Amino acid sequence: MRTILSLVFLTVFTFGFAQEKFDVAAVEKFQKDLNIEYADAKTSPLTTEDLAVFKTLDFYPINEKFFVVAKFVRTENEKPFEMKTSTDKRPMYVKYGEVSFSIDGKSFKLNIYKNIELSKKEEYKDYLFLPFSDLTCGNESYIGGKYIDMKTPKGDTIAIDFNTSYNPYCAYSHKYSCPKVPLENDLNIEIKAGVKKFHD
Repeated sequence: MRTILSLVFLTVFTFGFAQEKFDVAAVEKFQKDLNIEYADAKTSPLTTEDLAVFKTLDFYPINEKFFVVAKFVRTENEKPFEMKTSTDKRPMYVKYGEVSFSIDGKSFKLNIYKNIELSKKEEYKDYLFLPFSDLTCGNESYIGGKYIDMKTPKGDTIAIDFNTSYNPYCAYSHKYSCPKVPLENDLNIEIKAGVKKFHD
């Protein structure tokens, strides 16, 4: 699974999703691991030219405001669908559930998805995909939105740390095929957290 998210899956997927409390150290580890991956020619999505001068990704300051414990509602009997991507590829996803949360007193809702093919692999059977866009996209953040990797929750709540949101590989090179953020996952708020855009 190197065509879309590569080792980002494992980097994010293993750093502690069970947490229900904000963990600065976990976010710092996420940032460090991501930089290590991007600096390595074997795992980096960067072009040869960008890799040659790469120092670090540009992150928003870590902010506890953008860590939320959301209400999770499993959506049953959803039909798999072809997710639109930046290319002609149409991987099969299914809407797995909805999350509801508030930031600055405003309420928001997002859909969480499961990649059908990826979920057949043992190491990703509990993996969930949360793509989103917000009012920073196209300005400080990548115009195509950002992703968060998550794990299937045990109960009716799920921790979402926007500080661990990252750009699709398409933000770094056009050779990748990346899922497009569904319109229903566009947030009417500035999420100043996670990775900023790479190029001006």
